[in-house]
Amino acid sequence: MQILLADDHDMVRETISAYLEREGGAVVTSVNDLDTALHQIKTNGPFDLVLLDYNMPGMNGLDGLGKARALNEAGGVAILSGSAPNTIAQEAIDAGAIGFLPKTMGAKSLVNAVRFMVSGETYVPVAFMQEDNSKQEHPLAQKLSQRENEVLSGLCRGLSNKEIARELDLQEVTIKLHVRTLCRKLDAKNRTQAAMTAKEAGLF
Repeated sequence: MQILLADDHDMVRETISAYLEREGGAVVTSVNDLDTALHQIKTNGPFDLVLLDYNMPGMNGLDGLGKARALNEAGGVAILSGSAPNTIAQEAIDAGAIGFLPKTMGAKSLVNAVRFMVSGETYVPVAFMQEDNSKQEHPLAQKLSQRENEVLSGLCRGLSNKEIARELDLQEVTIKLHVRTLCRKLDAKNRTQAAMTAKEAGLF
């Protein structure tokens, strides 16, 4: 399998590449933004599968998906995300993505999903979609904006403000403001307590 992985978070790229190479026997080309990904498809593609991080620089929502699909005609393009809600997953599939992969997936599930998509089948984790629906109905979730939920997801994964800012393509000072607002809305003294409150409530 020839896989192109585009994600601006170094640790995510390294971890997923290792999974796919070790467990799936894939040959992975990894880049950190959409423009480089598009260049790789033009010069070295088509790839069996292209994995694009929803929040990396250049994506502009799902615009990047369309650009990658146009270039990688012989292979599928899937969206990868650690924070996008199920509505985005559905929009990605509607826009022609061959799949949607949460970054929280285990190594074996990830490899199986990639093989499934390489074979031409569309993959969306049913459990993720159902879990996300329940999150949206939770009283605490209703108090938060989509961006606040994305920042809170980063807190729950132990990311620093800088890492969250990179993942969401925002300024670090903006993340600090969101964290402050989250602490107030969740009645938490600090970011750690905010994450614990969210996990205990079943939001993440």
